[in-house]
Amino acid sequence: MTDDLSPIERAKCVAARRSCDFVESGMRVGLGSGSTAEWMVRRLGERVRDEGLDFVGVPTSNRTAKLAREVGIRVSTLDEVKWLDITIDGADEFDGAFNLIKGGGGAALHEKIVATASDRMVVIADAAKDVKALGAFPLPVEIIPFGWETTRALVEELLGDMDVLGREAELRMRGEEPFVSDEGNYFLDLRLHRIGNPRQLSLMLNQIPGVVENGLFIGICDTVVVGFGNGKVEVRKLDAGTAGEAAPEGGAVRNIFADSGE
Repeated sequence: MTDDLSPIERAKCVAARRSCDFVESGMRVGLGSGSTAEWMVRRLGERVRDEGLDFVGVPTSNRTAKLAREVGIRVSTLDEVKWLDITIDGADEFDGAFNLIKGGGGAALHEKIVATASDRMVVIADAAKDVKALGAFPLPVEIIPFGWETTRALVEELLGDMDVLGREAELRMRGEEPFVSDEGNYFLDLRLHRIGNPRQLSLMLNQIPGVVENGLFIGICDTVVVGFGNGKVEVRKLDAGTAGEAAPEGGAVRNIFADSGE
């Protein structure tokens, strides 16, 4: 199936398909957004059709919800299911502590709400997303449209006191108009190059009036499924090294909201 894919798409595909092994009938599953998550949703749809897998999916974006329904997944909302067994989602970057940058596709707010309402979060990514320090990928910050230029100025002022290498906050555009999230908000993409203290930066950004949420996921993910261009897959668990093709296991998620200190 993956023979006709580019190495990067093959890596995404094999990681996404492997992550679906974590899903069992009866589960409530958060369904992430983005190109890698789309592979996961399609594979889960195959399992629903071919194996009779019966679970409820909670999508993190309108696009994911549409695809999930198309492939036969039973879709609900977080308000209806209250809590999730697992969330599977992609990432723009992840480091050795499984801190993440997410939101390149514009769904970080929904993704973070769903992930923190889950017993565990599994991230699926190609090997290029594995970094020593976060920050090469622009950090998304969702802001309300009202007074957005003032919000940007406050964000850039804050960055002057943070352990980062860059301080540019650029409004995300779609053509001639600002990019708008599913919640009707704008995005600032922060070009930081390196983030020395992701937890501190996340907490400080969210103190700024006008900021809704940022794309740093700290202490939320406990498992990363990494795909490679040659079709190899690694399952990495926090504090447990690399599990290769080992079967999925349970595990509690360390949540940023359980420990707000630096």
